[in-house]
Amino acid sequence: MASTKTNKIIFWTTAIIIFIMEGLIPAFTSQTELAKEGIRHLGYPEYFGNALVVFKVLGALTLIIPQVPKRIKEWAYAGFAFDFIFAGISHFAVDGMDFQSFFPFLFLVILIVSYFSYHQLNTIK
Repeated sequence: MASTKTNKIIFWTTAIIIFIMEGLIPAFTSQTELAKEGIRHLGYPEYFGNALVVFKVLGALTLIIPQVPKRIKEWAYAGFAFDFIFAGISHFAVDGMDFQSFFPFLFLVILIVSYFSYHQLNTIK
């Protein structure tokens, strides 16, 4: 079992990666033509991309703000897990088996590590 300090480092590193990739970057790039084309390429309407960005930003904030209740954090973790899984499926369905299809699963692994380190921190007294 890792020490509390190690768990904190693992949690904060993974949570910050998720925050940057799923909160900050989408918040600042979602209205670019490249982002809009990415949503269209997958066959989704533009409003879906806008809604997705709102939930990504809210979820990312939920993961990094310590005062957010644990139950809400659980929902954020679940939401990101669905997001990554369905992003991979969408890319696979449209583009076949390429890097874009597997890239979301890399973030799913980071999310899982974050989730388990979060729980380790909350079970250690």
